[in-house]
Order: sequence, then structure tokens, then C-alpha cells
Amino acid sequence: MSNIVAIVGRPNVGKSTFFNRLIQRREAIVDAVSGVTRDRHYGKSDWNGKEFSLIDTGGYVLGSDDVFEAEIDKQVELAIEEADAIIFMVDVETGVTGMDEDVAKLLRKVNKPVFLAVNKVDNGQRAEDAVEFYSLGLGEYYTIAGINGSGTGELLDALVAALPEKEEKEEEDLPRFAVVGRPNAGKSSFINALIGEDRYIVTDIAGTTRDAIDTKYNRFGFEFNLVDTAGIRRKSKVKEDLEFYSVMRSVRAIEHADVCLLVLDATRGFDGQVQNIFWLAERNRKGVVILVNKWDLVEKDHKSTKEYEKAIRKQIEPFTDVPIIFISALSKQRIYKAIETAVEVYKNRSKKIKTSKLNEVLLPVIESYPPPAYKAKYVKIKYIMQLPTPQPQFAFFCNLPQYVKDPYKRFLENKLREHFDFKGVPISVYMRKK
Repeated sequence: MSNIVAIVGRPNVGKSTFFNRLIQRREAIVDAVSGVTRDRHYGKSDWNGKEFSLIDTGGYVLGSDDVFEAEIDKQVELAIEEADAIIFMVDVETGVTGMDEDVAKLLRKVNKPVFLAVNKVDNGQRAEDAVEFYSLGLGEYYTIAGINGSGTGELLDALVAALPEKEEKEEEDLPRFAVVGRPNAGKSSFINALIGEDRYIVTDIAGTTRDAIDTKYNRFGFEFNLVDTAGIRRKSKVKEDLEFYSVMRSVRAIEHADVCLLVLDATRGFDGQVQNIFWLAERNRKGVVILVNKWDLVEKDHKSTKEYEKAIRKQIEPFTDVPIIFISALSKQRIYKAIETAVEVYKNRSKKIKTSKLNEVLLPVIESYPPPAYKAKYVKIKYIMQLPTPQPQFAFFCNLPQYVKDPYKRFLENKLREHFDFKGVPISVYMRKK
């Protein structure tokens, strides 16, 4: 379980530049995932060998200046509640503003590590100007320049030193299925229907769910942990349906799940927030099952499931090999099918394919459709093996790995899916020097 670090502050102080700098450094090395990163506000980073999840709250605030103030307060409160450490960013060019003071007031009450980062300090004069930020009452500050990265080393050293050690819980090796989705999609109703008791209080107020709760589930010969991004939230704490809230919640649940059951409300569709959560699961290389809930409320004609499914697959390209099940948590329609499918996806995710089998099946396919020549050089793939990782990753050994482009890697991924069942599971394809 990695720690969560939130970057807070008013608009235009450089949160996103700083965030991108931390993420890119790592994604360039670790995440050689084909395609683009869909969600610019969440990523993983590491420093001195310590990994953490980073959330840029700035990307979630939209609206005019007066809306901003209220939104930023909400963002900061959420970050305080959810994150393990907070980076509060201010801008030396504008100096201390009223909004900075508001944020500082909220942060002074916190008993979590808070790091004050004074951005845009790129010369000696500005370093002197930064002194005025002592007035925020948050103690020491770190001067950085997000644009060229100066000063970020000291800030990150202090940050990772302050992150709490996450004790690895000794757990039975039960599969973990996380039920995720935006507020009010019917996650709690789905779990109630499964467990057959109203262990979760289901209401129509978004955000009645507070903490990820684990339920051990043993029925029909399946045994696993259900992780509900759910729980009880005190009414006074109910926040508006912030996209940020759903993502924050989902980050934790997804990071330590094997399979994510993504519940969406059929009447609202596969909207941006649901897509964010989907790509979050995909980027963490988790198994995914999409559950279209409240299907009984949708006006249907004979072809609507097909159409609806097609529309979703269009939006999740290129990772389209994902089970989509239409359910109704209220009438318990197809909820057990949902669990059976999650179990299949879990098995697919831990599937190991013999090297001899891989080569026997795929080498002839590659021979009849080799990688396109690049600069008159021919790529020859000689050998394939599955890497010993928790999720499916394959190495294709060849003479010129640098000339194999994404479209051909996708072709190889599709062939793997065609011959071996990896439904619902992201696959990584790597080209290695022979």
C-alpha cells in the first residue's frame, strides 16, 4: 500500500507543473504503457526507493474565481482527511494572498506532515522574498522552481522521511475484489444484495460512504474479500459530489485490490468520472469488470444492451477485452454472474502460460505477419516468455527492440488475447534485446 500525497494550493501557483515533473520522471522509466495517460491528476512517484501516490488537487477545481474559494476549501479538507502528507504550494511572485491564508488556516490544525513549497524561486532575490511566507505560521518552507526542478530534492527528502511506514498486513491469500465507481452508482446496494443483509446503510445522499470496508465473502464455493469504497459518513461531513472525492477514495481501494468491479449508473452512462476510475484500475494493472447497474430503469428496445455495450467499448479503447454485465442491485438481477465473472478475471490475472506453448502458438503468427521494417532494417522476433510478475507481462526477444512500435505491440497483445483467455486483465508487452 503506498502512501498518498496531495498537492494543494490556489490556482496558477504551478501545482500541475510540479506534479508532472514528479510523475514523468518515473513514468518515463516504469510505466512503458502504450497509449496516453488519461487522467492527469493522479500518478505514482518514488524518491529514495520509497513509492507514493501523488494527487494534484488543482486539476479538479473548475469554475470562476468566487467558486474557486469554496471549492479549494473543500479540496483542502478532503486532502487533509485522505492524504498521508500534504504539499502546500504558494507562489513567490504574488506573495502571500488571502486565499493562501485561508488554506494555511485549515492546514495549521492538521496533525499530518505539511510541507510548504514556495514555487518560482529561480534567483537569489526571489529566495529573499520567500521569507514573507513565514507569516503563514507553518514553520519552515522549501523554495523550489517547478519549471526546472531546482530545490525539489530537499523537499522530497523531507517528504519521504515523514511518510508513515505502511505495515504490510499479514493476510490470508484471499482474492481482493474492490467495488468502485462514482457516488450514488449503487455500490452499497450491490454489496447488500450480495451479502443479503443491510450491512451498509444505503441512502440517496452522495458520500454517505466513508471508509473502505472489507467483507469476507463465502458463498457458492467462492471465498474472497470484498473491498467496498464504502462505510458511513457523518451527515455534517457530506461533501458535494466532487470528482476528486471519488478518485481519492478509489485510489486506495484499487491499489490493493486484485480485481475492480466498476459499478456505473446506467441512467448516467460511462461518463468522465467513471472513465477516470477505469483508467486508474488499468494503469495499476488490475483486473476489471464493468457492471452497468440500474439497468431496469433504462428505456429499452431489442438492441439497447448491444448498443450500450458498444458505446462503452469505444470509450475504453484500446483495452476493450473487458467483461460488461448489466445488473440491477435492487432486483438482484445478474449479481452472481458479476461475482463469477470477477473470479474468472482473477484467475486470468494470475494465469501462467508455458514458454513452449507461447512460442509454439505465437511464433508462426509472427512469422506470417512480422513487424514492419524500419529504415530498411528487419526485426526478427526469436523467442517469447511470460515474466514472473503478479500480472501478465510478456517479453518478446528480438534483434532490434527499439524499432517495434506501439501498433505492432498492440497486434501482439491482441494475438495473446485471441489464443489465451486474458479477459478483463491489462497485459504488458515488452520488447527485449535477444
